[in-house]
Amino acid sequence: MDRTTGLLNVVDIEATCWEGTPPAGAVSEIIEIGLTVVDLGSRQRVGRHRIVVRPARSSVGAFCTELTGLTQAEVDGGVTFAEACRLLAAEHLSGALPWASWGDYDRKQFTRQCAAARVRYPFGHRHLNAKAVFTEAHGLRKRPGMAQALTLAGLPLEGRHHRGEDDAWNIAALVLDLAARGDWPDAPPDAARP
Repeated sequence: MDRTTGLLNVVDIEATCWEGTPPAGAVSEIIEIGLTVVDLGSRQRVGRHRIVVRPARSSVGAFCTELTGLTQAEVDGGVTFAEACRLLAAEHLSGALPWASWGDYDRKQFTRQCAAARVRYPFGHRHLNAKAVFTEAHGLRKRPGMAQALTLAGLPLEGRHHRGEDDAWNIAALVLDLAARGDWPDAPPDAARP
């Protein structure tokens, strides 16, 4: 049996950001990639990973540090975006495994940044928008933020909100909760609601 059967990569990124308009010449760039591996068959989070990425065309200012906790000194020690994409593909099988994120921002940011940097997109085409799945499963009209969804699901917020590694971990908990309810699209057949 394939060891990757039933596995899902849950990804959350943090990017350079500003309270208002970006400084001249600066663009929003990924500075942290959080990735939690979920085993939908056993309904467990089985891996927790973090890649710090060094931005090439922007810097981490006070607003970004306040929001994410990441500093310019920390991201200066990170890998290039190209290396981060290579690590995702080589070490986390991102091209082969389905992946999920909270909304479409992460997918679109990777698409934009890969095109701008002329870097191969590291993911396959099986992306699931966990926010949309949660919204539909709970019969909500408005799509909630991740922290609000955790509250609605009766789950704790673990770690720091707006930290990629912690947010991926929390989104993975929401995915597992949806799978336990039988509402996650890629849940194995035995995950159906009783």
